[in-house]
Amino acid sequence: MALIALLLASTSVQAYEPVAVTDGGSVGGRVTYKGEPPVPETIAVRKDPEVCGREKTAANLIVGADKGIKNVVARLLDVRRGKPFAKKLSVTIDQKNCEYTPRILLFQAGTRVAIENNDGILHNTNVVAEKNPSFTIAQPKFRRVVERRIDDPEMPMRVRCDVHSWMTSWWIAQEHPYYAVTKADGSFTLSDVPPGDYTLEVWHETLGRTTRPLTINPNAETRVSVEMTKR
Repeated sequence: MALIALLLASTSVQAYEPVAVTDGGSVGGRVTYKGEPPVPETIAVRKDPEVCGREKTAANLIVGADKGIKNVVARLLDVRRGKPFAKKLSVTIDQKNCEYTPRILLFQAGTRVAIENNDGILHNTNVVAEKNPSFTIAQPKFRRVVERRIDDPEMPMRVRCDVHSWMTSWWIAQEHPYYAVTKADGSFTLSDVPPGDYTLEVWHETLGRTTRPLTINPNAETRVSVEMTKR
């Protein structure tokens, strides 16, 4: 049984093979809102207003003037071989002005996440996961930084502050590097993709998931447009 477990673990680790990509292509995409986007909710602050402010604007759906959606995760599914990850095995999420920054945190599985508290008040980070252990960390003002390692690929993990209910973040632990988060105009780029047929998945915390088939040609950019809306 121990040998079987070891073999399974080895298979999981080797599921994605980093290789030199020759004549790779790219995906240039944009995610937009279909229809009239809702007006963002205004949240009254009842806790620590001297640090947090008197009110917050909900950040669970940010749509620009040209209907581009910010903070959408775009990824290719079922990628087995491709470019190596950038060598970065630690990332930081900040708690400043009673907000998590960034709202969407992308990182390679196996990375150490540093959770910073720059507010000088109590925050309590509650991470809900399925493949990785869920955990809760209390951070009073004297405990400025704590770290946790996230070992397994998982998308998404929900992060909340139990003290300030509006504080939300989403962690994405990647199994391969073909992930991106959309900018304020809804755009994203995936580069150095081995030529072939893929499925593009886009995910948003409020709008859900949708997929598109696409073909990557050598030394060429594949353009894709995705519309999302509330269901």
